[in-house]
Amino acid sequence: MSAKEAIEKLKSVRIITALVTPFDENGEINFEAFPKLIEDLLAHHTEGFILAGTTAESPTLTHDEELAIFAEVNRIVAGRVPLIAGVGTNDTRDSIEFVKEVAKLGYIDAGLAVTPYYNKPTQEGVYQHFKAIAEASDLPIILYNIPGRVVTEIHPETVLHLAQLNNVIAVKECTNTDNIAYLIENAPADFLVYTGEDGLAFHAKALGGQGVISVASHILGDEINEMFNDLEQGNIVNAAAIQRRILPKINALFSSTSPAPIKAVLNHKGYNTGALRLPLVAVTSDEAKIIIEKIEK
Repeated sequence: MSAKEAIEKLKSVRIITALVTPFDENGEINFEAFPKLIEDLLAHHTEGFILAGTTAESPTLTHDEELAIFAEVNRIVAGRVPLIAGVGTNDTRDSIEFVKEVAKLGYIDAGLAVTPYYNKPTQEGVYQHFKAIAEASDLPIILYNIPGRVVTEIHPETVLHLAQLNNVIAVKECTNTDNIAYLIENAPADFLVYTGEDGLAFHAKALGGQGVISVASHILGDEINEMFNDLEQGNIVNAAAIQRRILPKINALFSSTSPAPIKAVLNHKGYNTGALRLPLVAVTSDEAKIIIEKIEK
């Protein structure tokens, strides 16, 4: 799929779920848990999936496990919504090789490349890293700016510089409303700006952004969809009321390191997503009780 085709496909996509990875009691991927989870997400307004992203615990997934997840989700989804695969690491060479491999699969619509972590590159290094990935194949690339996880930020001007590259089509921006507004105002018209912060979904959409790449959509897809519909129809009062109602729930989902809280809720709801892989750990039973009470309030 070309960059232009990917942009056209994503222009109608407002809610992308960053999918969790279910594990069984032995810590292996529980592929049997995917069908029910994915079908229910699609029924509640998920319009695309991020695979092997932060929420999927990608640092603890092997290369082969990621490919197996891509194949299984593709089998279930069967072309109904776009699939975006996590392809970036802090090693540019490794990212290049992986993006080439993913591009050859033929069913992945775009690659999500995270800011290099641990290396702590300069902005020029950040630019050259993403440029190399974008030019390595014809797979469209979405930038993933999440300084809270990786320390290094992609500065807004660097994002705009990268947006000039033919194969860089969007950004998952996990910073603040100032940066989101600046990117929406100054990026090319066909460059898509998603927030990666659920608590800023209202703000990003109201500012003219594309939508949200979301953890909360695992359980709040209907509410986010209704809020976006209201914003698009000019019903700001209704949209704001939804935002006020769901914000405490979103905060609960990030009261501990993600994806521990969302997995606690999903397990409570019977989706069998299991525990987390070390070094991440599940929330305690007391923490889970508080989170679930806030979600169900």
